[in-house]
Parts: sequence; C-alpha cells; structure tokens
Amino acid sequence: MSDQVAPFGVPRRALLRAAGLAMPAIMVASRGWAAGYPDKPVRVVVPFTPGGSTDILARAVAQKLTEDLKQSFVIDNRGGAGGTVGSEMVARSAPDGYTIMMGHIGTLGVNPTLYQGLSFDIAKSFDPIVMVAEVANVLVVNPKVPAENTRELIALARKKPGGLTYGSGGNGSAAHIAVAAFAQAAQIELTHVPYRGTGPMMNDLVAGQLDMTMTGGPPALPPVRSGLLRALGVSSKNRIEAAPDLPTIAESGGLPGFEAVQWYGLVAPTGTPRPIIEKLNQEVARILKDPTLKQRLSAEGAEAKPGTPEEFGAYITSERERWGKLIREANLKAD
Repeated sequence: MSDQVAPFGVPRRALLRAAGLAMPAIMVASRGWAAGYPDKPVRVVVPFTPGGSTDILARAVAQKLTEDLKQSFVIDNRGGAGGTVGSEMVARSAPDGYTIMMGHIGTLGVNPTLYQGLSFDIAKSFDPIVMVAEVANVLVVNPKVPAENTRELIALARKKPGGLTYGSGGNGSAAHIAVAAFAQAAQIELTHVPYRGTGPMMNDLVAGQLDMTMTGGPPALPPVRSGLLRALGVSSKNRIEAAPDLPTIAESGGLPGFEAVQWYGLVAPTGTPRPIIEKLNQEVARILKDPTLKQRLSAEGAEAKPGTPEEFGAYITSERERWGKLIREANLKAD
C-alpha cells in the first residue's frame, strides 16, 4: 500500500490504521450503550384498541420487562386501519430502542399485501426483535346461531350464502384473515363486519349483533367459559391445553389440514442498534421461560415461541408469502 498523503497532510496509511483501531472502540461503546439500556421509559405500541390478543400479550410481556429491567415499558394503543396507523407511527419513530411494537400476523404478514398505496413500506420498516407467542384462533358463535359444531355451521352457511356475519378487529386483522381462510376452505360465503379493534367487536358478538368470529384465545375463551358464546373449534393443528375438549376445526369441520393460527412478536424501527435488539431478544426469551408467565399464556391459549431475530424475520417473510397468496386468490380488499 502506498503511503499517499490524505487531506490535512496525514498519511493515508495512518488514517486507515486509526480507523481500524477505532472500530473496536465503537463496538465496545455500542455494547456499553446497550448495557445501560433502557435508562428511560420504553413505549410499546399496540396497533389496536385494548382487549384483543395483541394487547393482552403485550401487557403481559411489558409488565415482566418493567419488573426485570427496572424501567417502565408503557403500552400505547394506537388502533386504526387494520393496524397500519400504529405501524406507521412506529416506522417513523427514532430507531433508538425507545419505541417498539407488538406486531402480529396481520400487521406484519398480511397488511403488506392487503394495503396498497401506503405512505410507508411495511415490509422494509421494521427490524425483528423476537417472536413472542403463537395463539390458536377459536371459532365462536353467538348462542342464537343454530349450530352446535363446525359441520353444522358450514351447512347453515351453505343454505344462505352471505347470511351469516362475522366480526373482526378491522380489515387485515387476524380474525379477518382467519375467517377468510376458513370460508375459502369450506367453500362458503360469509359477510365481514370490520371494527376498530377486537374489544368492541367481541362486545357486539356477545350482544348478538354479530353471528360469529374466529379470534385468539385470550379474548375468546373468557366469554365461552361464562356461557356468553359457544365455541365450535380451534384453528390449530392440535387441540390446545387451555381447552382440551374443544376439537380442531380440521376434525370438527371435515377440513383436513386446515390451520390458521395467530402469532405475535416485537419489532423495532429499521436501523435500531443491534446491541439493543439483542438485549431485548435475550430478555424476552428469558421471561418467556418464567413458569408464572408460561402458565398465564397457556391459560389463554398462547404458546411461547421465542427464537433469534433472524428466525423471526424469516418466519415473517414466509407468512407474508403464504397470506399474500390467499389475499390475492380470495380477492380480499381493505375497504
């Protein structure tokens, strides 16, 4: 290498040597910054109104992070447009680790295809932190619906196409996509009624303003246990610990191979320092092993699924491809 003179009269070789020495120092400083993280409250955005699975799981994780890291992890519900309102806010936030989001199958896997013409690119706006849990959807009906099992519900829907209504937390929400997948598999026509969140939708379902939905165990199972709703099946491959007597939709509906589960995980704005991503990943993975939290999740039909940021990122990509195909085939619209 020639020892040409760089600007300010400094030999180029000396500059390169100094840069090489500086890189480890920068890395050490970055790790040191992560070691002191967080030193102020962290905002955990839930892109839906309170009461749904995303909100329930986010609060459970935020509570444990607050206890263990001795700093507040504050839930900020920003519902609207199937989660895109809250997602955009997070995407445009400073990538400093102090604004993160509890994403899920809808916001990360479905919306990139369902919502066209957004002012931000969902697929490129977030760095994955950690997958938190997988939740089986529960197919529930209002007791007024004359169907005691999934087969009877399918038969009823075939007798009056479009006559049964189903609610969801909004276009692109997990319930919207799960029921669309169910309708496609069963070859039935149902009428979608989107809400601005799972909580308001469940209130109307219990009140009899809707016929059915298929949503996560956390909001679905309590009204089932209290007799306000009737559960017909779960959307997972296997029965769930929280409701072992409830059959799968595949077995109870005569739909072999049917599966439509929800999943949830934390993401941060693209460009968030890697040491912070890794610290949050390790902390969440650790607390998900806590027996008390595991029992709480299990009771609500959720199964902890922690892994590396890379594994979560690869899973998001695969789900985006899977559900994007269904959206195009079923001609689903976000209107």
